[in-house]
Amino acid sequence: MQENRMLRQQLLERFQVEGIVGSHSRMLAVFDTLQRVSGSHATVLISGENGTGKELIARAIHRHSPRKNGPFVGVSCAALTETLLESELFGHERGAFTGAVSTRKGIFEVASDGTLFLDEIGDSSPKLQLDLLRVLDAREFRRVGGSQLIKTDVRILAATNRGLKKLVESGAFREDLYYRLNVIPVTLPPLRERKEDIPLLVEHFLAQSRTEMQKPLEGVSAEAMEMLMAHDWPGNVRELRNVLERGAVMARGPIITPMELELALPALLAGATPTDSPDSLRDVERKHIVAMLKQQNWNITRSARALGIDRVTLYNKIKRYQIREDE
Repeated sequence: MQENRMLRQQLLERFQVEGIVGSHSRMLAVFDTLQRVSGSHATVLISGENGTGKELIARAIHRHSPRKNGPFVGVSCAALTETLLESELFGHERGAFTGAVSTRKGIFEVASDGTLFLDEIGDSSPKLQLDLLRVLDAREFRRVGGSQLIKTDVRILAATNRGLKKLVESGAFREDLYYRLNVIPVTLPPLRERKEDIPLLVEHFLAQSRTEMQKPLEGVSAEAMEMLMAHDWPGNVRELRNVLERGAVMARGPIITPMELELALPALLAGATPTDSPDSLRDVERKHIVAMLKQQNWNITRSARALGIDRVTLYNKIKRYQIREDE
């Protein structure tokens, strides 16, 4: 077991960069791009579904860049309201408008000499797009209510979960801003397209849980891993991490079982329907319960304890799966 854990850790160390884990060819291509662009000042556009790790990529680029000693400032473009947009971006002088009781620096000034991460750039308003384009071209701006031109030296990293090219074609996103941002494109694949990375990610997140919870977690059972591999993960890596954290909390022993995963994410089993295949998720759980009941000579209390659930839950599952003692 110790050798197994050591080998898993060595494999994990080989296929992770700054906490971003993956051995799939598309992830290895992302790692290669990170190594190439981190030492430059180029603008990077990071695309991917929610939960794929776009901000992790941005922070990794910053930490390995010449600007690593400068600030990393992240902002959600969707959260910038039209009424306070210019003040948020460029700051304001005291008395510039009602409520401006003091001079305030904006995002571009705060991030100077560092990295500005523009998240959800695809959800930015037309006004924000125009303001961003102007400051990216001129590298200078004025605070609201001010007359002095302020120089800014920031590296721009942008992220989107939407297809910017299609938004450009529909007129919802400025074409000139798109080309200013899409200097170096990085595309993160969804987890459902790189499921072979799930065992690596499981080991990575359980290693974190072992440290944080001071709990002797050794891994997940073969049946539990099968469930994880079968799920499509609409929330991607973030969803997998949350499920494993909850499973680690619920685990009564060193191995996380299908029961604990079901408690963490009922959809792992709720979305499955009985089939003739012995590999369906419901069949996997049913076979596991039958095997445990047989091992414990149909003692419900001991079986429930071994499965990490209470007696009522076990009775409900026996009834749901129509398990008979003569099996």
